[in-house]
Amino acid sequence: MRDRPTRPPVIVIGGGWAGLTAAITLLDHGMPVKLLEAARQPGGRARTVRSSDMLIDNGQHLLIGAYQSTLSVMARVGIDLEQAFDRSPLSLQMFNGKLSGLHLKAPRLLPSPWHLLAAFITAKGLSVTERFSALRFGHRVLSNTVNTRPDFSVQALLHSEGQSPGLIRKLWEPLCLATLNTVPGIASAQLFTVVLQKAFGSLNRHSDLLIPARELSDLFPRAAVDYLEQHGGQVELGQRVTGLVTRDSRVCGVRTGSRQTDASQVVLATQHIMARRLISHHAPLAGLGQQLGELHDEPVTTLYLQYPETTRLPMPVVGMVGALSQWVFDRAHCGQAGLMGVVISSSGGHMKLAAADLTKQVASELATSFPHWPAPLKTRLLREKRATFSSRVGVETLRPSNRTPVRGLWLAGDYTDTGLPATLESAVVSGLCCAHEMLDHWHPGLPADDARRHDRGKLY
Repeated sequence: MRDRPTRPPVIVIGGGWAGLTAAITLLDHGMPVKLLEAARQPGGRARTVRSSDMLIDNGQHLLIGAYQSTLSVMARVGIDLEQAFDRSPLSLQMFNGKLSGLHLKAPRLLPSPWHLLAAFITAKGLSVTERFSALRFGHRVLSNTVNTRPDFSVQALLHSEGQSPGLIRKLWEPLCLATLNTVPGIASAQLFTVVLQKAFGSLNRHSDLLIPARELSDLFPRAAVDYLEQHGGQVELGQRVTGLVTRDSRVCGVRTGSRQTDASQVVLATQHIMARRLISHHAPLAGLGQQLGELHDEPVTTLYLQYPETTRLPMPVVGMVGALSQWVFDRAHCGQAGLMGVVISSSGGHMKLAAADLTKQVASELATSFPHWPAPLKTRLLREKRATFSSRVGVETLRPSNRTPVRGLWLAGDYTDTGLPATLESAVVSGLCCAHEMLDHWHPGLPADDARRHDRGKLY
């Protein structure tokens, strides 16, 4: 009896969080999968890198309890969530020079949204008027009575809702930059209200802060690769895909240099700029390429400063108001005592500063807010010029679906139409949605209802 011909695998291009999630989900439902990643390590824009003699994350990624899809897929590959994170109720402490600009903390025992009410009533650094103004705006957002269609800027939204300049500077602007990586003047009010609703509009645990207790690569990417390989998937690192092979408006393989690999279907799980390059030579994808070309990018700058090991922040992460520095992460929680990660989101004048000048200014700001700290022993600067897509006004009309005009070719990435800004959760949700779209159309030997069952209802 002849062996049945082996069906080519689904090829997933890109080993970031979206590609890994799509590959895991497809493999769990019996589809043969091969993942190709250009870098020598998985994780994409959320991984650990070596810079000289320092092992550092290529950015700081703060998770919240509302990231249910991310937490679910992490648990699926064997990550112990209790060990992976230091979890605490929502707490914000903002420094303004030597002074504490704002400090609020949500109590664990109160259900949502009462925990937020208690947080604002007891907040330090806000006047009585500012507290009630913030509460009124928060109530309108959570009750879905704020109309953001057609879309307009976060800045315009805050002004229309009577938020004072001081309240915007101390609270809403830092939250906008942290969640959308886009300045309020051009950031999408639609996306901002979605973030607030998902973080604060359901269970009080959804607003919890999850501080990674290990480096990013150990948080998910390495475990995801191990899971794929242990369950029959193929992973090839250091393999840059240089082209797509199509025939009769259907994808049938990929090229890596001079090598061609057959594929039953292909998932493009790269950044949108790389996806655009790969589809640019295929006429049926011209419209999609133009759509992706209209998505803008935003940078993230991360400066690591190594202090003596006894140097600590009063809490795992603090904000900075009126400074070049925006957020400071105490890496002692990741086992790197004395190492501080300073994040500067979005674009601005800092992108034109020389590395030495930017480092000097940030170190000076930290010395002002924490005068008992000694000088840093060494520093490392990372500038990710295309860290995220720009969550600017109208961006939701530009974000593509997972399906493309070429049969068998799919997209996965935080920039797809997930309804979320460029976060790890958006990447994971996109990977899940992409996989389930594929399963809805083709899944060998599995009933359609079973193919749709897993993870449905947990995508957001």
